Amino acid sequence: MPTSVHHKIAEELGVREHQVRAAVELLDGGATVPFIARYRKEATGALDDAQLRKLEERLHYLRELEERRNTVLESIRSQGKLTEELEAQIRAADSKARLEDIYLPYKPKRRTKAQKAIEAGLEPLADLLLTDPTNDPETTATGYVAPDKGVADVAAALEGARAILVERFSEDADLIGELRERMWTRGRLVSRVREGKEEEGAKFADYFEFSEPFTELPSHRVLALFRGEKEEVLELALEPDDGDDEGPSEYEQRIAERFEITDRGRPADRWLLGVVRWAWRTRIITRLSIDLRLRLRQNAEDEAVRVFAENLRDLLLAAPAGSRPTIGLDPGYRTGVKVAVVDGTGKLVDTATIYPHQPHRKWDESLAVLAELARKHGAELIAIGNGTASRETDRLAGELIRNHPELKLTKISVSEAGASVYSASEYASRELPDIDVSLRGAVSIARRLQDPLAELVKIDPKSIGVGQYQHDVSESKLSRSLDAVVEDCVNAVGVDVNTASVPLLARVSGINSGLAENIVAHRNSNGPFRARQDLKKVPRLGPKAFEQCAGFLRIQGGDNPLDSSAVHPEAYPVVHRILDATNSDISTLIGNTKVLRSLRPQDFVDDDFGLPTVSDILSELEKPGRDPRPTFKTAEFAEGVETLEDLKAGMVLEGVVTNVAAFGAFVDIGVHQDGLVHVSAMSKEFVSNPRDVVKPGDIVKVKVLDVDLARKRISLSLRLDDEPGPGGNAHNGDSTSGKRRKSGKNNAQRNRRPAPSGAMADALRRAGFTS
Repeated sequence: MPTSVHHKIAEELGVREHQVRAAVELLDGGATVPFIARYRKEATGALDDAQLRKLEERLHYLRELEERRNTVLESIRSQGKLTEELEAQIRAADSKARLEDIYLPYKPKRRTKAQKAIEAGLEPLADLLLTDPTNDPETTATGYVAPDKGVADVAAALEGARAILVERFSEDADLIGELRERMWTRGRLVSRVREGKEEEGAKFADYFEFSEPFTELPSHRVLALFRGEKEEVLELALEPDDGDDEGPSEYEQRIAERFEITDRGRPADRWLLGVVRWAWRTRIITRLSIDLRLRLRQNAEDEAVRVFAENLRDLLLAAPAGSRPTIGLDPGYRTGVKVAVVDGTGKLVDTATIYPHQPHRKWDESLAVLAELARKHGAELIAIGNGTASRETDRLAGELIRNHPELKLTKISVSEAGASVYSASEYASRELPDIDVSLRGAVSIARRLQDPLAELVKIDPKSIGVGQYQHDVSESKLSRSLDAVVEDCVNAVGVDVNTASVPLLARVSGINSGLAENIVAHRNSNGPFRARQDLKKVPRLGPKAFEQCAGFLRIQGGDNPLDSSAVHPEAYPVVHRILDATNSDISTLIGNTKVLRSLRPQDFVDDDFGLPTVSDILSELEKPGRDPRPTFKTAEFAEGVETLEDLKAGMVLEGVVTNVAAFGAFVDIGVHQDGLVHVSAMSKEFVSNPRDVVKPGDIVKVKVLDVDLARKRISLSLRLDDEPGPGGNAHNGDSTSGKRRKSGKNNAQRNRRPAPSGAMADALRRAGFTS
């Protein structure tokens, strides 16, 4: 890998080049990001997982760029056109766009008008008129008329000369790069409704007459506009904001300046300016529009993927209820409420179906069934899926708790996003082979309360429902990002190797699905692992895999207390030196804060383990196997507030943040519809990123500002002193609520957006912001 690549990444990350080089060598050697971040801090200068993910992404891009650079060089070299100056330009290209700009004139393509004109001998005419405008175009062109070469008359000769110059202008790499950036900073995206599509495309009504600068367009709006175009409701145009259509634009003036074309009254001046205008309007603006469309989409995709990844991270790292027997309820009306009871380890121990709601209305019978199940299995928690009939089922659970205080039950609403996907999955059929598909969802709901991370890893991240416009973004880009998030979360928490499922083990550093199955098979055949070293007995788990995974796998109650910690087996000798220095054994040292904090980490540094690793070891010994996730707590929904009709402006309620988008946060307050806290109602201070204020899973107090029963919309505020009413939530950003503002070419409409199609659509529909 060229030093320049290491240097460039180092500059971008703001770190030293040797740190990048070390990280690249580790990645190339098969090490994972979590392993490098946790156990190779000395080598990388303590680069964290976020920096390493960025490094990995940029390394991928720059290697692709380098591969393309070599292809371009070889192509031009084979044409005999590679000069030292051109090669230097190509090697200096720092982006794919710049590289393609340089390559364009040499890129093999179908014969163009310009190439045909050159073959007809018209290039000297084009050069003569460009370099010496004192020549009269028509008079000069008479000398190049050649019917036998396809140049029938003066007009044909001038048309050929124009084609040559147009191609030359449009393939000038420096000029095109400059014009592209100019259009990006000054241009705007304009949309209009297609004739006759007003009714059919009503969900895109906010964009029927819309205009906004490229640099101000948020990602969700870009994706919405492209979706409207794809569905043939909207017509989009990229306008360069080039002023009067009658006079030359700034872009045309810049092209003219680049080739020293001015109107001094010379015979060829007006003709050359016409060529400039023709080049701009027929070739260059078209190319720039294609380029900027791609940039808009890529930027929007990157932002959408980032939002999805951050929301997924928060959901996976939500507080676990822990090893407590739990009843999972998957609510329903006609088909009943599916009930599953799992023990503290998540093992399914009982199932039932009850019919408390319409049309059956077996309320008392359902209460009796639940009470018996709770008593029989010592249940402590009731997990209630938040879908259809959830509020009525929540009321049922509430009555159960009131009628049987001796059971000491606690009820919690749980997101059931993805539960149906899990139920029908191949893994679920293997994990719960004798359980009806309809009951598997209740099992998943119960388990995801006990340990959200362990259960959600069984579901494709894209099916969990915390993204926006996910179906409009690159499948590979989204999958790569989400897989990285899951990997980072699983390894940050650690995995009990004796209880973990195959999907959970497969997310551990160094372990793939095949190896995960081998671990479970070995566990089933030989009993629980007693020591980390026993992992080496698993078929196909070699030294490299052991190195990568051992520190993230936990063995509770095993032969060595260190095996339940995040201390890597390779570093056990450091712990032994600490034991010798303190004249203690491992059982008395672990958790002994006083002794551990009295030690100097530098006293235990050696050639193999530096200060960062030793410091980590001491911290881990103080709180071995500590879980980075927050403490479990629940929201209390207000009694008597169960439907939209029960809400009143001014109410202050407790709720759970279910999703965070670029324009605000959705909050479940227990009335079947998520309310929206717009970004403008999150804080008294300006909020650029809603995630700086709340995250999915947060329990918050909100004030009801407005309830629109007809459209099933709830406007909420985190500012509890806000005045209620339709104007209480001053929506000046991207919400689907609020009043529409007209938009024109120079006044971008800022207020509204159509409801998305994709994972975020579920949250929007629950909140009543789309039909």
